[in-house]
Amino acid sequence: MSKIVWAPINVPLRRRIQTFTTAVYMLLVVFGNYYLKALLIAYGIWIYFDREKSENEVRGSGLRWMRDNFFWKHFRDYFPVELVKTEELPPNKNYLLACYPHGVTSIGGFINIVVDISKWDELFPKVRPIGATMAFQFSTPFWRHIVKLWGLISVTKKSLLNNLTTSNDPNDPINAADGYTASAVAVAVGGAKEALDSKPGKYIITIKDRKGFIKVAMQTGAAIVPVFSFGEVDVFDQLDNPPNSFVRNMQLLVKKVTGISPLIILGRGFFQYNIGMLPQRRRIVQVVGAPIDVPKSDDPKKEDVEKYHQKFMDDLNALFETHKAKYIPESEKTFLVMT
Repeated sequence: MSKIVWAPINVPLRRRIQTFTTAVYMLLVVFGNYYLKALLIAYGIWIYFDREKSENEVRGSGLRWMRDNFFWKHFRDYFPVELVKTEELPPNKNYLLACYPHGVTSIGGFINIVVDISKWDELFPKVRPIGATMAFQFSTPFWRHIVKLWGLISVTKKSLLNNLTTSNDPNDPINAADGYTASAVAVAVGGAKEALDSKPGKYIITIKDRKGFIKVAMQTGAAIVPVFSFGEVDVFDQLDNPPNSFVRNMQLLVKKVTGISPLIILGRGFFQYNIGMLPQRRRIVQVVGAPIDVPKSDDPKKEDVEKYHQKFMDDLNALFETHKAKYIPESEKTFLVMT
C-alpha cells in the first residue's frame, strides 16, 4: 500500500480488453447493485423533503436561455402559435391568468407563457409570466429539475398564494435583475377533466364547479384575466370516449387514483398525417382578455365568490364570441359549451 505498482505500457491489447470487461462487471455489480441503490434512495429522500420547497418557491423565473431560444422559436412556428393582447396589464399588480381550453397538452400556454416568452415580454413589459402545473411534476425524479428550469411552479393553493403575493418592489434584487415588477401566474383551470373532452372543432370547457381560482385571486388581491386559445383543441384528436362509455369510465378511474387523465392521443407522424404522436400543424391564437379586479379578502364570502365567478364566465364567453370569427373556420356553427 506504500507504493503504487503501475502496469507496464506494453501490455498486450488482449489483456487490456480483459481488464476492461472485468471493470465493467465490477461497475455493474458493485456500483449498480449497491452504490446506485444508495444514491437513488438518498435522492428519493431528498425529493420527499424538498417537495414542500416547490410550493414555497416564488417568481418562477427559471433560466432565461432555457425559456427563450431557437429551439422553442421553431416549435412556435410549427403550428404556428400567436399571442394577442386586447387590454393592457399594468405592471403595478399581480395577475391570475385563467386559461381555456386545456386541450390535450396546453400547447398555446406552454409556448407563450413558459418557454418562448419574448412575445409576452413585448406585449406585457415588466409582467413576469409564470406557468403553474400539477404538483406531481415536482416529485418526478430528474424531470422535476427540467420544469424548474422552465420557471414552472406547482398549481397547489399554497404555491399560488405565495406567487401572487410576492413583492412588486423594483428594488428587489430578483426583480431588478430582469426588470419585472409584477407577476402573471397562468393556470389551466379545466385541468385533466377538461382534457377528456378535447376534440377538434369542439370547445367544451370545465368551469361551472371550478371556483378555487376565484378564491385565490380574492385572497391575494390579484386581478383575474380570462385567456382563450383558439385552435388548441385542433392539434390532437383522441380515441372516442363519450360520457358513460367504457373508455371514459376507465379514464375517470385512473384520473381519480393518479390525478392524470390517460388520453389515447391521435396525431400525425414524421412523414404522414394520420397516425402518430406528433401534433397536427394547426394555428393556435391565444387571446388575453381584460383583467377583472376583485376585492382583497382573507376569507372571501360565498356570495362574492359566486358573483366574480359568474363575472368571469360572462367575460370568457364574450371573449370567445368576439374573436371566434377571426380564428375559427365556420365560426357561426361553433359555440362555447360550459360544463
